[in-house]
Amino acid sequence: VSEEIEEHEQGSEWREQMSGYKRMRRQHQKQLIALENRLKAEMDEHKLRLQKEAETQASNTYIELERLAKKQAAQMEKELKAWAVEEKRIQQQILVQQKKELTTFLETQKKQYRLCRERMKEEMNEDPSTPKEEKQERLSRQKETVQRSQAQEEAQFLHQQRLVKFGVSGFDLQELNKKKSQKEMEQALMIRHDGSTQDLERRHLDSLQRLRMELIRLQHQTELENQEEYNHRRQRELHRKHALEQRQQPRNLKALEMQIKKQFQDTCKVQNKQYKALRNHQLEVSPKSDHKSLLKSLKEEQTRKLATLATQYEQSISEMMASQSLRLDSEQEAECQALQRQLQQEMELLDAYQSKTKAQAEAQHEREVQKLEQKASLRRAHLEQKIEEELASLQKERTEKIKHLFERQERELETFDMESARLGFGSLASFDFPKEDDR
Repeated sequence: VSEEIEEHEQGSEWREQMSGYKRMRRQHQKQLIALENRLKAEMDEHKLRLQKEAETQASNTYIELERLAKKQAAQMEKELKAWAVEEKRIQQQILVQQKKELTTFLETQKKQYRLCRERMKEEMNEDPSTPKEEKQERLSRQKETVQRSQAQEEAQFLHQQRLVKFGVSGFDLQELNKKKSQKEMEQALMIRHDGSTQDLERRHLDSLQRLRMELIRLQHQTELENQEEYNHRRQRELHRKHALEQRQQPRNLKALEMQIKKQFQDTCKVQNKQYKALRNHQLEVSPKSDHKSLLKSLKEEQTRKLATLATQYEQSISEMMASQSLRLDSEQEAECQALQRQLQQEMELLDAYQSKTKAQAEAQHEREVQKLEQKASLRRAHLEQKIEEELASLQKERTEKIKHLFERQERELETFDMESARLGFGSLASFDFPKEDDR
């Protein structure tokens, strides 16, 4: 009954320990799932907040561009109306003023040309040794240089006069600049969003990995405590077993002693039967006068043999008791050593298993970090490519817009030149320089 109770208690301890370990593993799993769900909800909330912020900025950009377009349209309409009233008067004033300026400019050019020609002649006359052909060649080259320089100044002067009336539309450039500014703000927001998302992903992964390592630490600590408790329980069980064997040994030795004594008694009975048979036979074959001495001799022989046999059995009992005690001690010592080796091996196996589990978790964490970095790098590369494409598209739109503006300006300048010619405002070709005097 005691053994059954002890076995039942040991089984209960085993079941309780295993149940506690399973409960701990389930609790750890629930903690990981709860953290993953919380982090997922936080990431969803983060993405929703970024999406709303981007939508708000896009809406504000659209409203700003619409406001700018309306403002430009209203301002353009106002200016066009004002220009339609003042256009003819302004054009006449510009043409008259520019004609006067050009006439004055050409007169100045003529005077400068005469002065330059006279100065060149004087310089050549100072050196009478110079051949006439060389003088004419030098004069011709100098004349070409002066005329080319004056032509460039005249072209620049006329170009400036033409630009008095025409220029690139500031409203169109303002719209393009506004679009570029809005696009840069949008791209800066996208980069900021990507950076904040990367930071949040790293914090989430760090939180998950820290919890995972903490749970592994708790699991390993529990496994170690369970193993130590198991070791102590096995040692206690062996100690109780040995103590029980020590308590039972006197009774076992007594039983063995009684068994040896019974064997001795059985042997004595056999000896008595053999003695009686031998005595009867000797009495039958011996003379009656020798019976007394014969019986005495046989009795002494029997007594001697029984005494010898008793001594042998007593020695057997002593040897048996000594050997049983020694055997019990050696067996118990061997069992203790075997148990220590077994428990040490199990502890080493547990340590190796825990080290392998920890190393696998660390390797998994390293792979997760690398995967996250690759994901973030790829996402940033796609974002930068998108930004480059948007900037290129915006620059193309700007280039085409400016090209159309200059084409329109060129058409307006041609119309202006035709109108100038119709009103008598000729080109530079109509203002001839004076011919050279004879040398």
